[in-house]
Amino acid sequence: MSKKLKIFLGISYLFILSIFLYFIFLQIELDRLNDFAYYKELQANLESYIGDNFYINLLIFFLFCVVWVSLLGFGSPLLIISGILFGKWIGTFISVLSISFGALLLYSIANFFFKDLINSLLEKKFSKYLSLFSKNSFYYFFIFRFIGGLGTPFPLQNTLPVIFNMKKIDYFFASALGFVPTFFIWNTIGSGINKFIKESENFSFLNLILSREIYLPILLFVILILISLIIKKKFFNAAN
Repeated sequence: MSKKLKIFLGISYLFILSIFLYFIFLQIELDRLNDFAYYKELQANLESYIGDNFYINLLIFFLFCVVWVSLLGFGSPLLIISGILFGKWIGTFISVLSISFGALLLYSIANFFFKDLINSLLEKKFSKYLSLFSKNSFYYFFIFRFIGGLGTPFPLQNTLPVIFNMKKIDYFFASALGFVPTFFIWNTIGSGINKFIKESENFSFLNLILSREIYLPILLFVILILISLIIKKKFFNAAN
C-alpha cells in the first residue's frame, strides 16, 4: 500500500470518527457524567424514543452499523449499544445482520479495488490457510469468525478472504453464524446494563458486576474463550 493511500485512508477514518464523536458529545452533559441520576434520565429518554419510533430506529441503527463497519472496519462498540437500545434478542439479530452486511460491503470493495494489493501483502503471511479454505471456505471461515479471527484485527478479518477468492454468499452467512455466540453475549451485557440503570437508585460497580444479567454473560464469555482455544488449536493443527 502506497504511503499516500495510507495517509488518505487514515485521514478519512479519523474524519468520520471525529464527526461521529462530535455529534455524540453534543448530546452529553459532561458536567453530569458523575451523576447516576443523569444516566437514569438518558436511559428513560432513550427507551421512550426507541419505543415511539421502534422500526424506524431499528432501520437507522442497521444502516449506521453497515456504514460504520464498511468504513472503519470494526464493530465492537456497537454490540453493547444494540443491547442497550433493543434488548439482547433483537439487539443480537440487528447487530449480526448489520455488521455482517457491513463486513460484506468492505470485503466487496477490497476485492474489487484492492485485490492485487491485498494479495501481495497478505498471501504469503496467511499462505498456510490457503489449502484449508480451498477445501471448504464456508466451514473454515465460520470457524475463523467463531473464534475471533485467530487474534486478527477485525478490519483485517473482513478483507482477508480476498486472498481465498471466497464467494460473497459464503462470506456473509459464515460471518453471520460465526458472530452469533459472541454478539449475543455482548448484547446481553448491554441489555443488563440498561436494566441495572433503570432499576437501581444508586450506582455500585460491585452490584453491577454481581447482577445476574452481567455476571452470567461474562461467565459464558469465559467458557466461549476456552472453547475457542480448543477449536483454535485444532484449526492450527489442520493448517500445519
